[in-house]
Amino acid sequence: MTNDRRLRPVDLARLAGVSTQQIRNYEEAGVLPPAARTASGYRAFRDVHRRALLAYRAMLRGYGPVTAAAIMRRVHEGDVPGALAQVDAAHAAVHEERVSLRAASEALELLALEPPAALPRSGVLRIGEVAGLLGVRTSALRVWEAAGLLAPVRERGTGYRVYGPADVRDARLVHTLRRSHYLFDQIRPVLEGLRREGGSEALRAAIAARGEALAARTRGMTEGAGALHTYLSGLPEAAGVPPR
Repeated sequence: MTNDRRLRPVDLARLAGVSTQQIRNYEEAGVLPPAARTASGYRAFRDVHRRALLAYRAMLRGYGPVTAAAIMRRVHEGDVPGALAQVDAAHAAVHEERVSLRAASEALELLALEPPAALPRSGVLRIGEVAGLLGVRTSALRVWEAAGLLAPVRERGTGYRVYGPADVRDARLVHTLRRSHYLFDQIRPVLEGLRREGGSEALRAAIAARGEALAARTRGMTEGAGALHTYLSGLPEAAGVPPR
């Protein structure tokens, strides 16, 4: 039989390793279900609050405080389907980031196999020359530019687009990923990472580190989802509205 003795804020605070004020904040934010009040106005927490607290704390590592709090708040508002939809959305976001990382990794490997572009003495190519190098139409390069994937500079006086070594590299990367049917929104983070890290080797190291972080987050989300399931299973008729 469940021990449903009254719990004080300090009891929950000690359980979670937080302050008593944080426990009050959790209740006000909907992370914990509403607590009854004693005749003197003190909060009277019960076992359901202890279980809600444990579920929320278990979700923190994988979902983060904002998403975890939003999920618990929906549960305590009686919207369990909405809470589960937020769980799904969080997992989908991680999946999309993993897809982007895979795209970046594949692009780097394919680019490593291609010989570097031979540039003229000026060090730049015009749009027709880049199109010929890649085997695409100039219109494709303009579409990629309009999508924010490429940013060639304009030649003074003529206004012609000129592509330096980094621009040619970016165009080759876009072309490589488009041939693998990646969408613009999936390609954009790859280019941003390459420019941010300053080179393919640095980006490769960043991809590996981010992959490890995503794996750790997924493990945390799995643990948190299990804790949420346990909490939901203990609610009256799984309705998601604990009794007050």
